[in-house]
Amino acid sequence: MKRNSPPPLIILSLILAISAAVEGRESFACDPTDSATKSLAFCRTDLRTENRVKDLIGRLTLQEKVKLLVNGAAAVPRLGIKGYQWWSEALHGVSNVGPGTRFGGDFPAATSFPQVINTAASFNASLWEEIGKVVSDEARAMYNGGMAGLTYWSPNVNIFRDPRWGRGQETPGEDPLVAGTYAARYVRGLQGTDGGDRLKVAACCKHFTAYDLDNWSGVDRFHFNAKVSIQDIKDTFDVPFRSCVMEGNVASVMCSYNQVNGIPTCADPGLLRGTVRGAWRLNGYIVSDCDSVGVFYDNQHYTSTPEEAAADAIKAGLDLDCGSFLGVHTENAVQKGLLKEADIDLALFNTMTVQVRLGMFDGEPSSQMYGNLGPKDVCSPAHQELALEAARQGLVLLKNQGPVLPLSIRRHHPIAVIGPNSDVTLTMIGNYAGVACGYTTPLQGIRKYTRIIHQPGCENIACMNDALFGGAIMAARRSDATVMVMGLDQTVEAEFRDRAGLLLPGRQQELISKVAAASKGPVILVLMSGGPIDVSFAKHDPKIGAILWAGYPGQAGGDAIADVLFGAHNPGGKLPMTWYPQEYLNNLPMTAMDMRPNPSRHYPGRTYRFYKGPVVYPFGHGMSYSSFLHAVHDAPTVVSVPVEGSHHSNTTVVSSQSIRVTHARCSRLVLSLSVDVKNIGSRDGSHTVLVFSSPPGGRWAPHKQLVAFKKVRVTAGGRERVHIRIHVCKHLSVVDAAGIRRIPMGDHALHIGDIRHSVSLQAQTLGVIKS
Repeated sequence: MKRNSPPPLIILSLILAISAAVEGRESFACDPTDSATKSLAFCRTDLRTENRVKDLIGRLTLQEKVKLLVNGAAAVPRLGIKGYQWWSEALHGVSNVGPGTRFGGDFPAATSFPQVINTAASFNASLWEEIGKVVSDEARAMYNGGMAGLTYWSPNVNIFRDPRWGRGQETPGEDPLVAGTYAARYVRGLQGTDGGDRLKVAACCKHFTAYDLDNWSGVDRFHFNAKVSIQDIKDTFDVPFRSCVMEGNVASVMCSYNQVNGIPTCADPGLLRGTVRGAWRLNGYIVSDCDSVGVFYDNQHYTSTPEEAAADAIKAGLDLDCGSFLGVHTENAVQKGLLKEADIDLALFNTMTVQVRLGMFDGEPSSQMYGNLGPKDVCSPAHQELALEAARQGLVLLKNQGPVLPLSIRRHHPIAVIGPNSDVTLTMIGNYAGVACGYTTPLQGIRKYTRIIHQPGCENIACMNDALFGGAIMAARRSDATVMVMGLDQTVEAEFRDRAGLLLPGRQQELISKVAAASKGPVILVLMSGGPIDVSFAKHDPKIGAILWAGYPGQAGGDAIADVLFGAHNPGGKLPMTWYPQEYLNNLPMTAMDMRPNPSRHYPGRTYRFYKGPVVYPFGHGMSYSSFLHAVHDAPTVVSVPVEGSHHSNTTVVSSQSIRVTHARCSRLVLSLSVDVKNIGSRDGSHTVLVFSSPPGGRWAPHKQLVAFKKVRVTAGGRERVHIRIHVCKHLSVVDAAGIRRIPMGDHALHIGDIRHSVSLQAQTLGVIKS
């Protein structure tokens, strides 16, 4: 049956409405309707990027140039260039933390994924990249709609060195390999891989370098001088940034507030020009953390005058100032002879090249790649489903005695849901978040499965008194099971807020123990936090049957928690950081940067790579409702390391020696092994194969380090073969006290679960792998 056709006016209105949604942003520059500018060389897409940028810089006055050195870059009306706000954030979803992005109108919200520490717990590199793709889809859509920029100062890839750090939640954890892999994969997702040198959005790895203290015991990030050995810089702090630049091809690196060995990072030519742009060959720009240049002048008193500060920063390799300092003082620095205009030109070349790669000088956005993205591509069902799946994969089952989990819908009703984090929304998305598409709290998620009795137990996570304890205890007595959702939030751990200790705040522990003692049925403790918590009491309490770490699980956190509690999802997450006992902090200032232990000073060392003392839960810990067995199917026992003849004359060396990585032929030096993973449980499940290496003994080496990881899904009773490639020079090497990366010869013990496989590395003129 033929439908009545709508009037032509309605059709025209619909076309205009769709067009307006897509064309929400005017051209940043090179408007094709502007005859005065469209033919200028910097607007010509047929020219090389380098030539376009040089043409543009050559048309600018000094006064115009200095106004482009800051995040709120000024317009250049005579050239048809609009102002641009460089500062946007996309740590785990498009955020409104920076002034470059806002929500409203057709874009009231964006998908809010789990906090990064959660996503890292999935140990699923393909998931990290897929999240990046979704976030950049939404970012481009919002840019097209005039609500966001294209330069996002994310991710944060600092090493989670000290468990008290308030911003540890933003990072992929304590392991350099995990952090570096996350950096490269998330950046690839954000920036896109299908446009050659073109960028979907421009990512930024921050905060370079040795930045992991915000405000602790009277020391803050604006005044902190991180005293770091060259050994720790090379084998720990710089590793994620190197991966971000060299493997992720990130478009930007942000220098940090702190000094490193007496020099502000944003004024250190060795770090910026020497390492980031020189050794790693950054194809992009270097930006300061916000007001960092002003900080090293005003707070650290590094220079005598503001003009000297501006000159030092730019000559060190800084291209863009998040703040106003360079915009105010750079012109005077030139006039005083402290800086050359050519230095400014170089900085602008780096920033403008990124803008050209983003298509910002290609005219109308809707006609470009990604120009079709709009409101329909933000908070889409597929994106929200990915946020839920990411939350599920990031949950870590720490304890399951009995096992008490999963709960039974048939046997466990009602369920008492207790705790100050049981019905929260904003807490679930952590910091550097935006406006979520919607929320499912733990209370709402559990209610979808069964009848509940809800009691908060504490007014908030500070839990300063026991006024609400009685109701919580009574609810536990009346219920067939009790779920307690406790932990931390941004009032305890956040930017510029480091923790004093590792215990639960206030009287939370007392509430947990009293409820557990009174509970009629099993007790499950769910913890929200970014950093580790000393829950030794709960680990050893037989009344607390299970502990689930939820981190800050994002907008769909409540559904993910409930799906794990009731067995709709089989947990497979693993801790990306060590959970230490409170005693670990005894006489351990956050300001002590050494990674390696020093027994003579009773210094314990940091992270699982160097610390050998007691833990609450180790790095990599995480349980499943299934059990998995590993078996090495195929692996070499001897790997020869080819050495340039000028550096080594014999065919082999003894195990106590090592070879400089720069002297080995590294390009194809890969150790390949196959591991069979068998699921002997009754449920399908995902499992992460973690491969640790213990190198031959020596003063330089960690006692063990992660050298590979891979996620695999195995059906109940099934077996999957996992193929793993370990780059010998990258991952079986260590860094000596002089900062030189070396490959230790001799037996390297590979640990995969409960099995151990030994591989002997031997130096030879020609490399042959022997099985």
